[in-house]
Amino acid sequence: MNLAGKNILMIIASNNFRDEEYKHPREVFESEGAKVTVASSTKREVTGMLGMKVVPDILLSEVVIDNYDAVIFVGGTGSSEYWNNKKAHEIAKEVFERGKIIGAICIAPVTLARAGLLKGKKVTVFSSEVDNIKKEEAIYTGKPVEVDETIVTGNGPSAAREFGEKIAELLKQKS
Repeated sequence: MNLAGKNILMIIASNNFRDEEYKHPREVFESEGAKVTVASSTKREVTGMLGMKVVPDILLSEVVIDNYDAVIFVGGTGSSEYWNNKKAHEIAKEVFERGKIIGAICIAPVTLARAGLLKGKKVTVFSSEVDNIKKEEAIYTGKPVEVDETIVTGNGPSAAREFGEKIAELLKQKS
């Protein structure tokens, strides 16, 4: 229960988030005692690419950064809805500027890149989006999970558990 008292926000797409990239990190966080809140662009039930159903707790517009120790952008094909989303970019920038942990997995690191957070940072991303993050001057490493300061990126579903574990590890170091 090393994350007791920690609050983590997971941002998922309004449709087609990647089930494992939500489920496995959440399991890691909750097994360590963290409280997880889910945000999306809708409060209605959303469906993952493999059929998982999730009802978000809050809207993206209701996010208050002070309430969270880490913010995670979950991947999946639907997560591209946040690539050019002004509110998602504001959240990402504020989390980073306050020195909190920010994570993104699969194609979601593109959101961080377009928010200007990945310039000169070592990151990973799903193979289809390597050019997209390189355009924003990120340093692509190709690892399953990459950590650069307080930014954690994962390259897809197979890295989901390790991604969650790295975030948990960083949160413990900040305690």
